[in-house]
Amino acid sequence: MTTHAPPYDLSQVRADFPILHQEHHTGTPLIYLDNAASSQKPLRVIEALDDYYRRYNANVHRGIHKLSEAATAAYEESRVKVKRFINARNKREIIFTRGTTESINLVAQTWGRANLTSGDVVVSTVMEHHANIVPWQILAAEKGFTLRFVPVLADGTLDMEALRRLLRDEPVKLVTVMHVSNVLGTVNPVEMIIQEAHQAGAKVLIDGAQSVPHMPVDVQAMDCDFFAFSGHKMVGPTGVGVLYGKRELLEAMPPWMGGGDMIASVKLEGSTWNDLPYKFEAGTPAIAEVIGLGQAVDYLTELGMDNIHAHEQAMTEYALERLAEVPGLTIYGPEASQKGAVAAFTYADIHPHDVAQLLDAEGIAVRAGHHCAMPLHTHLKLNATARASFYLYNTPQEVDALIEALLKARAVFA
Repeated sequence: MTTHAPPYDLSQVRADFPILHQEHHTGTPLIYLDNAASSQKPLRVIEALDDYYRRYNANVHRGIHKLSEAATAAYEESRVKVKRFINARNKREIIFTRGTTESINLVAQTWGRANLTSGDVVVSTVMEHHANIVPWQILAAEKGFTLRFVPVLADGTLDMEALRRLLRDEPVKLVTVMHVSNVLGTVNPVEMIIQEAHQAGAKVLIDGAQSVPHMPVDVQAMDCDFFAFSGHKMVGPTGVGVLYGKRELLEAMPPWMGGGDMIASVKLEGSTWNDLPYKFEAGTPAIAEVIGLGQAVDYLTELGMDNIHAHEQAMTEYALERLAEVPGLTIYGPEASQKGAVAAFTYADIHPHDVAQLLDAEGIAVRAGHHCAMPLHTHLKLNATARASFYLYNTPQEVDALIEALLKARAVFA
């Protein structure tokens, strides 16, 4: 059985997260294994939100009074932190949004609306989250371009030969693909995809919702054109996310939403747009949440993304080994070396929702359903799966408790 020594003080890390120290039910400690949906928050992120509202709650970019200047400084400092975290070239390439979904929609409604037309092809994959399918379907219905989807092989990886055929044989303008599957855990070879897409003249958008929280990401080394991710999956607040885009593309794109702060001037006859990144940040932004995101970036940086990734790799390997011991349980996706910290499974003839409910009674929080990936579940001939997902604060002992609870659940349905 695989064991490992965490690359950081796991007990100290767990002490940083207040929610992990509560009883889930009376007498039952919480074991939180739903991190692919949303992560828990360390005290410093919670305190950053409280501090903003207590000490310097004011709007940003507009005021010259002390509170506004303090809020603006903290807000823009978070932009610099995010820029460093993903190694963007310039802080102007960092656009704050409400999350990955809004970031992808922003690209669809700006770059996509301006550049895609009848006869063009957008390539995505069967494993995508709905947020990287539905915006393109909506736009395709209006603009008349074609959507193609790269199949998933039996081992849970992408059919790269199918992608190559599409890039060779069709007028592909955009490839939009998730970095890590939120169901299978598959870590897609995005560097290879980007290189081959660029050789074919296509732009590339990467959905990084499941990668940025868990592994080092370098958008310059990757050479992606757009990269989207969310704060709440990386120990940050809800309601805030990021769109990275290459500056030359962002400069050429029209704005999406109109309103305050995204304009340089407004006249009744017409308006002109503000510089990047403000052209895409209309209205009062999620100020507290952006500041909290900056603290989340600091927390992850101090732990070290290489350390976090190493711990999660070991946790995933251990979890897959233990889950394989459970009679009647089927795990979906590739082996541990090719996947992120996700284990989606079905369990004998027990419905995944029943599995999740029985685990909840044992204090274990997992996800059950299609995980906003209905096409993938259709491909797998499944209505739903249960999903345990791990993060920087989870322990091997929690995996052991999951196995014990699954065996107990089986006894209930015997």
